[in-house]
Amino acid sequence: MKLARAILFGVIVALGLAAKPALAAYPDRQVRWLIGFAPGGPVDIVARIMAQWLSERFGQQFVVENRTGSGGNIAAAAMINAPPDGYTLLFVAPNNAISTSLYKKLPYDFIRDTVPVASIMQLTNMLVVSNDVPARTVKDFIDYCRANPGKIAFASSGNGTSVHMAAELFKAMTKCDMLHVPYRGSALAFPDIISNKVQLIFDNLPTALEQARGGSVRALGVTSPQRWPTVPDVPAIAETVPGYESVGFYGISAPKGTPPEIVEILNKAVGEALKDPKLVARLTETGGIPRAMTPAEFGKLVAEETEKWRKVVEFAGVSVD
Repeated sequence: MKLARAILFGVIVALGLAAKPALAAYPDRQVRWLIGFAPGGPVDIVARIMAQWLSERFGQQFVVENRTGSGGNIAAAAMINAPPDGYTLLFVAPNNAISTSLYKKLPYDFIRDTVPVASIMQLTNMLVVSNDVPARTVKDFIDYCRANPGKIAFASSGNGTSVHMAAELFKAMTKCDMLHVPYRGSALAFPDIISNKVQLIFDNLPTALEQARGGSVRALGVTSPQRWPTVPDVPAIAETVPGYESVGFYGISAPKGTPPEIVEILNKAVGEALKDPKLVARLTETGGIPRAMTPAEFGKLVAEETEKWRKVVEFAGVSVD
């Protein structure tokens, strides 16, 4: 009897293993990685760096697909509605945490309808202004705004992005009256900032820093609570506006129902990437700080950020229908 049971158990195990041959080969074809913003922006830059590494690691193409509009919500909805097979992923950024409370009619619940996969890095935003704006410091800029109520316009990479909400928080905390002009990605906004059609942007560090170093715009401050390690010469806005803070996060999520084994494969690969000195150097060049996490840790971060930005949305008194 014991021998028969042992044989039966062995057959069941063998059949179970045989039922999952394709999973062990993941990925065996191209993987789509949806990005909610236009090519050339900071999210796009980081995603393409990581996608290239993953493509080389797996021998299958991780193709960045830009789905712009609605503050990244179009890309999120497309990912959520895709088959949960690991072949459609989303580049996750603060906009996904912000949208939950900012947008009143979202067709999905991001936390409920997605699976956290991996964290990539943290990133601050940077306040940069047109060279035609006379301000040289954050205090100068606040004084300039207050002297010109309703005449100053700030650009963003779309409603509900960290670029948008960093400015809304600044408005609320400094009592500056500024007009919001959303774009389909921050890279599209810079020509208008340079020409002074709009006067400023609280952009993610990679693009803002590139423009500031090139002399196209003037950097006034970073949105992290202290000076950012990669740009220590730029003051934190909090040095002038105590308590001001907006630090972003980048990572990967997949549709709800994606097999845990696939999530584990991807998380492990990203973890390996963040130990690769060459890739870390490229991410650091963008101004970010690489940060690996387990799926559970990344899910906890997204939940915490969702709650934090809910409070900011309520404090700033903004919403999008």
